[in-house]
This record gives sequence, structure tokens and C-alpha cells, in this order.
Amino acid sequence: MKLIEIKNLIKTYETGDTSFNALNDVSLSVDTGEFVAIMGASGSGKSTCMNILGCLDKPTSGSYFLDGIDVSKMSMNELSTIRNRKLGFVFQGFNLIPRTSALENVEMPMIYKGVPPEERIKRAKAALKIVGLEYRENHLPNQMSGGQQQRVAIARAIVNDAPIILADEPTGNLDTKTSIEVMEFFVKLNDTGKTIILVTHEPDIAQYCKRIVRFKDGNIISDEINTNRTEVKSA
Repeated sequence: MKLIEIKNLIKTYETGDTSFNALNDVSLSVDTGEFVAIMGASGSGKSTCMNILGCLDKPTSGSYFLDGIDVSKMSMNELSTIRNRKLGFVFQGFNLIPRTSALENVEMPMIYKGVPPEERIKRAKAALKIVGLEYRENHLPNQMSGGQQQRVAIARAIVNDAPIILADEPTGNLDTKTSIEVMEFFVKLNDTGKTIILVTHEPDIAQYCKRIVRFKDGNIISDEINTNRTEVKSA
């Protein structure tokens, strides 16, 4: 089933008296359960595409169907509601609230969704346990390593049971060993049925994904199944 389908997307930015297309008539579909890497140099259009997929921005023209719903014409308030129901985000910079504990950071998406406090705590604890950080629930971000902070961010992304995880350079601030640990967790998360779309400029990170889409100058130049995928051993 096509969970994501974008058709003929164009995104135009105005700069003074000139304009340029960050996306040029891009079409792409992602099925439920896929693990897709989006690659490309800076300015290739991959981040613009990711922002539209994440309902953080709107296309200038074209359509975007998310789980069968045309979201391309929605207002920003409507997009916010869709984001909270359908999407979980993991960013390069972790985006954790500095003076807030790991547990409270994971609770945040549920606050916006109106989940009662008792249920929030229960679900946040369960999400931290999934990423192996239940013993760190009362620690602040600056009391944790980069890898631990990213795992808190992953717990926050999955706590609402969103069907899609969008990860934007999730290993960009991590060392090689920690990057491998984070990517192995993404693989295991995908094995549970989550659809994952990951932006990266690192070929070794993309090798964990099942499919690799490459952007250049606002266009998709290749879209291939990854036949040399990095294997992850079962726990």
C-alpha cells in the first residue's frame, strides 16, 4: 500500500527579483514498511522534499497524498494535526529541551495530542525502555552522551505510535560507533513495521536502508533498491 505519494511537486523560492525551483516536477511513492534513504549534495532538493513530506512546508504546485489524504492544500494548522498523528521526527541536533528530563522530553508530542498525564508517563516510560534508556528517564540532555540523546529523540518520535518516522541526518553529530548503534536501532524499528525515510549525505549510513533515492538540482536522478544492504545481527 502506498503510504506516501507525491506527484509533480514543484517548490519555488523567491529571492528578490528572481526565483528558483528547489524541486522540479518531482514524483515519488513510498509503501508501508519501506526504509528509504534520500541522498544528495547541499542544495540538491533533498531537505526541501523532506520538509514537504514532514508537512513542515507546502509545495508551490503538485500533490502530496499521505496515507490516502491529500495534504498539499491543507492549512498550516491542519498540517500540524496531521504531523502529530502520522509522523515522528528525528533530527541531527536531537532538538531536546535542555532543562527538561528525558521522560518529559518524550512526553512532549503527547501533550500536543491531549493525552492525560498518567497515560503520558506510562507511554513515555515504555518508549524509553524500547530504546534501552529507562534508567536515564530523570537525566537532563547535558547529562547524557550524544548517542543517548538521539535515542531519547527516537523514543519521542515513536511514542505516539506514528506509522512514519522521518530522520534528517540523524547520525550527523555522532561518532562512527554511535552512528552504527543508532542505525541498527532504526533497522530494528523498521523490522517492527515502521516506515522510515532518512536523509543522509553519508553512503555508509544509506547502506542500512532498503532503498536509496538520489537528488540533484531539484530532480530525482536515481531510485534504486539497495542490493548491498548492511546486515544487522539479531539481538
